[in-house]
Amino acid sequence: MNTSLQDLGVTSGDVWLEISYLVAAILFVIGLKLMSHPESARKGNLWAAGGMGLAMITTLFLHRGEDGSTIGLNNIIIIVFAIVFGSIMGTLIAKKIKMTAMPQLVSFFNATGGAASALVALMEYSNPSNDSALVTLLGLVIGAIAFSGSMIAYGKLDGKVGDIFAGWVKYFNMALMLITIALMVYLLAFDIDQSTQTLLAYALLAIAIIYGVMFVMPIGGADMPVVISLLNSLTGIAAAMAGFIYHNQAMILGGIFVGSAGSILTILMTKAMNRSLLNVIIGSFGGGGAAIGQEHGNIKEITLSDASVLLSYSQSVVIVPGYGLAVAQAQYACNDLVKLLEAKGVDVKFAIHPVAGRMPGHMNVLLAEADVPYTKLVEMDSINPNMPNTDVTVVIGANDVVNPAANDDPSSPIYGMPIIKAHESKNIIVMKRGMGKGYAGIENFLFFNDKTRMLFGNAKDSIQALVNEIKEL
Repeated sequence: MNTSLQDLGVTSGDVWLEISYLVAAILFVIGLKLMSHPESARKGNLWAAGGMGLAMITTLFLHRGEDGSTIGLNNIIIIVFAIVFGSIMGTLIAKKIKMTAMPQLVSFFNATGGAASALVALMEYSNPSNDSALVTLLGLVIGAIAFSGSMIAYGKLDGKVGDIFAGWVKYFNMALMLITIALMVYLLAFDIDQSTQTLLAYALLAIAIIYGVMFVMPIGGADMPVVISLLNSLTGIAAAMAGFIYHNQAMILGGIFVGSAGSILTILMTKAMNRSLLNVIIGSFGGGGAAIGQEHGNIKEITLSDASVLLSYSQSVVIVPGYGLAVAQAQYACNDLVKLLEAKGVDVKFAIHPVAGRMPGHMNVLLAEADVPYTKLVEMDSINPNMPNTDVTVVIGANDVVNPAANDDPSSPIYGMPIIKAHESKNIIVMKRGMGKGYAGIENFLFFNDKTRMLFGNAKDSIQALVNEIKEL
């Protein structure tokens, strides 16, 4: 018996649409692969964007409803207007944003993705043709949490929202979680009238939004890179739920890719900090805590001329960048310093801690912007064995990621967190504005090390002055 596609209700447009989704998925995979390396990350973004553009265009013109109807002209106009408007706004925001505010931008984008998925679930929950009640409710809850949590993360990173460390917060969050689960079970298990379902769906949305806010509020600054990657994962999962609602393979695949990549990154980040995800969520590490320990020894400063001589006549120099480098926008001046030292025969490397900065890969992106060769960026595990043979380690705006308390002070909140072992090098120069503490709110014993010399001031100004000093030698 021969059965044609037409007999099955499948048109050639449906076939081409599915093929386009397969091609888009392949482009997503290629893009993700290329984004794993800083030198090819820009190209990876273009490949992935191409896949998404293909999926959008083919959906717009080839998608058919269950009754065989196409997207109406009025709807096409509205969709195209929304795409053009969003593209223009996204381009303007991306061009205007400073590198120091990139973590805030990532959080904001996460929030918009979560909000879109939650709205899709809210609209489709009352749709009689929707046969995915569980998936819809999951999309509603996860999307709402990703939205509100990401907005709070944005506020924290931008200094507009403080931390809440009260002991009652975790019990409040547990209560919200239990209420959320109970509401979902009630909506799924009992046959209730449409108006009550709609009312409870809105109540579920409100509770999920509140939970997202309270979930992120206690999390301190040092844990924000982990939270950003976790929220990114939740946004991807919510997008996949929306894809299941619409039976759209492109949305499902894209959401799965983002969700799985975010989950893997979250695991890697927690491992890099020697902390479990549960500890990150309920531990309140990295902000608002009182400093522990007392100052050990005296602070010793170094002059620009002495620093220039020390660096110029060294054989090996390791630079440890931190958020202070980003704040000062000193990456270009830092690259000038590297080139100048290399011209004198000095071997210069950058030591990259996985959680340096305020988002995953923050330092890699920052230095790539200044065209620092990727070969000079060395991960923590690879650079640490060479630290005892390093003549000078220059710490620029980093704090907790070089704090020896992580190794030798069991009472420290960062105890057990892997650090870049700057204290093992022969000489240490620390560039800071002042004696402010890092995200963890604790004293950095590295500053009082006998081998450490402090160079106070704005990092960009200090490095530029250092470059001029070295040129005059």
